Amino acid sequence: MVQEVEAVHRTKVLNSFPAGDPYGSWPAEEYAARCRERGQRATVVMDLDRDSFLVVALDADGSHSTA
Repeated sequence: MVQEVEAVHRTKVLNSFPAGDPYGSWPAEEYAARCRERGQRATVVMDLDRDSFLVVALDADGSHSTA
């Protein structure tokens, strides 16, 4: 559980897409794929409070270890 909380704190929102989009999460997934092509560790998460898909990048500083 602690690792999950730490992961949330080490993220940066790159872009936001409305969940009501007719294409669902596709625009967010495509944006994340373009970020990954550029070498950025990006993924898509759902923000239920804002009803949107967020493309987030995990902090790549490598300062934490997963045990």
